[in-house]
Amino acid sequence: MLDPNALQNGPGIRLAFLSEPTVEGLAESLVAFANTDGGTIIVGLDPEGQYVGRVYSDDLEGILREAEQRCHPPVVLGSWEQFQTEEGAVVAIRVPRSLELHALEDGRVLVRTGAENRPLGGDEIRRLASTKTTGDFEAEAVPGATYEDFDPAILDEYFAKREERLRRVFVGDRKALLREIGALNEDGKPTVAGLLLFSKYPQQWLPHSGIVFVRFVGTEPRGEDGMAGYARREEIVGPLARMIESLWELTWGEMAVSAVVRGLEREETYEYPAFAVREALVNAVCHRDYRLRGRRIEVRMYRDRLEVISPGGLPGYITVDNIVAEHFSRNPRLVGSLFHWGYIEELGLGIDRMIEEMVQAGHKPPSFDARPYAFTVTLYNARERAPALMSGDGKILNNRQARAMQYVRDYGSITNREYRTLCPEVSAETVRLDLAEMVERGLLLKIGSKKGTYYILK
Repeated sequence: MLDPNALQNGPGIRLAFLSEPTVEGLAESLVAFANTDGGTIIVGLDPEGQYVGRVYSDDLEGILREAEQRCHPPVVLGSWEQFQTEEGAVVAIRVPRSLELHALEDGRVLVRTGAENRPLGGDEIRRLASTKTTGDFEAEAVPGATYEDFDPAILDEYFAKREERLRRVFVGDRKALLREIGALNEDGKPTVAGLLLFSKYPQQWLPHSGIVFVRFVGTEPRGEDGMAGYARREEIVGPLARMIESLWELTWGEMAVSAVVRGLEREETYEYPAFAVREALVNAVCHRDYRLRGRRIEVRMYRDRLEVISPGGLPGYITVDNIVAEHFSRNPRLVGSLFHWGYIEELGLGIDRMIEEMVQAGHKPPSFDARPYAFTVTLYNARERAPALMSGDGKILNNRQARAMQYVRDYGSITNREYRTLCPEVSAETVRLDLAEMVERGLLLKIGSKKGTYYILK
């Protein structure tokens, strides 16, 4: 199903416009889309999206078949059909991602880069070929799983979000669409992608698909006393959409916020830009290598940085050097579904905006560390460039501490029990550490002992 808004946005990573059907033009786009993440070729629109005239299916069919034969091996097409625009009819040709490496008759191996088809060099071709030979794990059927293992509530949510994104009510057969997006195979059996997306507890089949969140109090993996340990550790399980939301809420809640009270107005600046954090988290879930058992996504929050570690090296021809300009998904079905779900704003542009948001917020750009079995995105905060304690009423606080400080301003004091009531989502130990930190920084004064302890502004 083609997103009607896609034509207005113009050509891109998964959309090409051809003014007229030529064998060479079609063959190049067929190879590029098949080698990358798949896409749709619109015949009848020029590169600016202007309608150039009606294209007849009978005329196109012979040219398309010849273009297929110019690809080695031939590209297997998905559906193609006439599509009605406001100006007239065009033809939409869907090209699925291929498990094979395709080249043109002259030997060029093309991939889709932005709105263009780009030839790869020798090293890039070898990396892409290596990825192709590892198979398509997300599309494999999972032994023992059935359609009944999909959660009806999660399916309902996905279809509602998809309709909202496409601005079109879905009236077809749900199972047919689930086969189209790769959640079911042709025999109606759930795939790895399907279970990750729609099962209530996919960890039953893929126990390594969960996430571990750890917050350390300093810049090293040490506890409060300098020994090995952490201030908070949480394990997150469930379908991908639920895990993304839980991880986001957890990370956001642990983020520090600079709070300044001027008169009756309270201004807050969060430790990291929201988009940058969310993009790093979603990318880890989308692009991790789910074949690697025994490894889970890890999110490590330190005083000076946030590390998001995803199992599996960079896929295809992607390197740290070209990660901004190029796009290749290890799990295109997961990416496509999460895009329609609304967790991905625009395909292929997340890294660009992550870097932009970090720089605009005054941080240095994210760092990317690619190793054979792990990829790490690190976001650095700006606290090392500012005094540990800000002058006046400005204090560096996390979200919970900011709420506690406001509570003390409103009511004069706060107890451990009252703090836990404000922040029921965290453990008693986390509350204790928060209060101890505010006392150590000189923000609060501890009064009394044991059950009679309370805290006031210092």
